[in-house]
Amino acid sequence: MLLRPARTLAAATMLLGLPALANETVRISGWGGSEVAIVNGLLTDVLAEKLAKEGITVKYEPVDGEFSQFIINGLSAGTAPDLFYVDIFWARSVFSAGQALPVTQDVSGFAANLVEAFTYEGKLYAIPKDFNTLAVHFNKDIFDDAGVAYPSDGDTWKTLQEKLVAVHEALPEVDGLCLVPEYARFGAFALSTGWTPFDSRGRTMLDQRFRRAFEFYTGLVKSGAAVLAADAGQSWAGGCLASERAAIAIEGAWIISALRDSAPNMNLGTVRMPKDLESGKRGNIVFTVGWTVNAASKVSKAAAKVAELLTSKEAQQWVLEQGLALPSRTGLADNSWLRGGRPEQMTSRVILAGLSDDHVMPYFFGKVGGSWMQPINAALNSVILGETDADTALASAQSALDRMLAN
Repeated sequence: MLLRPARTLAAATMLLGLPALANETVRISGWGGSEVAIVNGLLTDVLAEKLAKEGITVKYEPVDGEFSQFIINGLSAGTAPDLFYVDIFWARSVFSAGQALPVTQDVSGFAANLVEAFTYEGKLYAIPKDFNTLAVHFNKDIFDDAGVAYPSDGDTWKTLQEKLVAVHEALPEVDGLCLVPEYARFGAFALSTGWTPFDSRGRTMLDQRFRRAFEFYTGLVKSGAAVLAADAGQSWAGGCLASERAAIAIEGAWIISALRDSAPNMNLGTVRMPKDLESGKRGNIVFTVGWTVNAASKVSKAAAKVAELLTSKEAQQWVLEQGLALPSRTGLADNSWLRGGRPEQMTSRVILAGLSDDHVMPYFFGKVGGSWMQPINAALNSVILGETDADTALASAQSALDRMLAN
């Protein structure tokens, strides 16, 4: 069943532009939440005149709920919008099915690794609109109250864990971190060891490096440094940070917008991911989203033009200043806004630095897709809950991955 577009006033379908010269209407869709204000702002405050000059009217239809399912269902039913978001996590399934059209060939202004993420069989099928990496966000007031030194760029896994335990001991009502048993956060620790998701044969080996990160991450709860987010009544670490249940959260720049709404007065600090003490390296995950054109669109040229405008330097500068994500255009990496002293500016600098960490991998798992993470997530969850030990959990995960990647 197709999900219905968001019905709030801010997310309502929106028609924009002056009387169209070519009278072409382009339907575009992205997800709801904080993204709605961003896209609305781009269409009304930044790009309205240019769209009018192109003779294009944009019909914006944000979607609350499972956006990927909305798009996949819509493409199958012939009801999908002309232009829509694709996440690196599931974009390849749309490209390989022939449901997207190649977009711009002018990629000179975009970060090469983001362009590569949306390139399939030598063609670019989505224009990257932004990206995120992970960082450690913390409430300075909590650390001050606990008398514990702030997290820092120099932290290792061990020193960060010690600080979180110290906070909890000084302030028993506050946990160090709300833990999510998912590769989407744990993966940064595994990567910092030098482990890679796929070897030269395309197989996944949960080797000793992986095990070292696994045992550290699953041991955070037992050590007193963390609590499961679900046990704190939250679905993500940012919710715990906003409610002051936790001292830190490991998230991307999207946390800025969330805290702006739920904890506007927080004394926020942000530092880079901790290093693995043994390798001396940091790991990180790149999350990115692009605009892609529906192959079945009757206004595909106009849709491609809208995508070009939405990812223009002017548009990305405006998005950068909202503090939601980092621009995909390399020319904005040294932007004056990023040198400012406000929390969102300092956070954005750290997120940008994450792109050049020692071991950085995209949140993408080839032909296997998201199912690749399931055995790892299950192993993390079972050990943290005390349902099994690391030996058993990792053996089970390895067997599942071997079966999955056998063909």
